[in-house]
Amino acid sequence: MKVFSGNANLPLANAICDYIGIKLGKCTVKPFPDGETFVKIDENVRGEEVFVVQPTSPPTNHNLMELFIMMDALRRASAARITAVLPLYGYARQDRKDQPRVPITAKLVANLLVAAGANRILTMDLHAQQIQGFFDIPVDHLYAAPVMYEYLRKKKLGDLVVVSPDVGGLKMAYAYSQTLDASLAIVAKRRKSATEVESMGVIGEVRGKNVLLVDDLTETAGTLTQAAELLKKKGAKQIIACVSHAILSTTGIERLRKSKIDELITTDTVSRPQIRGIKITTLTVAGLLGEAIKRIQSNSSVNSLFEFKGARTS
Repeated sequence: MKVFSGNANLPLANAICDYIGIKLGKCTVKPFPDGETFVKIDENVRGEEVFVVQPTSPPTNHNLMELFIMMDALRRASAARITAVLPLYGYARQDRKDQPRVPITAKLVANLLVAAGANRILTMDLHAQQIQGFFDIPVDHLYAAPVMYEYLRKKKLGDLVVVSPDVGGLKMAYAYSQTLDASLAIVAKRRKSATEVESMGVIGEVRGKNVLLVDDLTETAGTLTQAAELLKKKGAKQIIACVSHAILSTTGIERLRKSKIDELITTDTVSRPQIRGIKITTLTVAGLLGEAIKRIQSNSSVNSLFEFKGARTS
């Protein structure tokens, strides 16, 4: 077994290798002067089981191309099986035709991954679970919830209510509420554009309670900050946001600095610089991904990775 990584999140790839107990595979991944990507695998992979760690976080297109070219190089070097490890699956929000003459880009990315040489996909907290059905190869879909739960359990939050910032995240919020023995509420919202949302109302009781806002991904933080503003007006005490993938654009950072959110809990699925003015707690998923890689390599079950405290995240 060998693990390689592009340039999208080298610290996570190294942490995964530390967990497994192996060294990160040697490869050269660098740009030509014209912006094209050059890849060379610097060690023998013939007949090896290979894992390529590359979240497709911004710059999304560049990181995707690195992944495609790396897998093509590995396939031509006679690797036995190639697993694309995508802690963040880019383009996941474009998973359906919600208006005329638009693509289903999440499906296109799935086709391109297979065409480039992927024999298996390992990913985490997909924006829409049906994306697994876009593949005709095995997909292992992990959840960051067990890692989040361990941290939240130590905080010992009383009078807790788990809130979904929109109807789409209700299933995830329900799983958290069951595990944390908390009540459940939903913020009904209407989206104005790709960067703006208008929160409408709260279904459930939040007055005098600590709130845990859960979502899979935030970039501009519009949904989270609008929901937090509304929840504060409804009498919520402390507001904690729990997000698997915090990509955080400049707009998102500014909104969070001005928001009513007391703490943002996220994971290291994407690499980002240190951000001042916001209390961000970053939890590592290296152990979770590393354990999944070990089990895939040994043809063992990964089912138990979905279970924690007697509950299932799926």
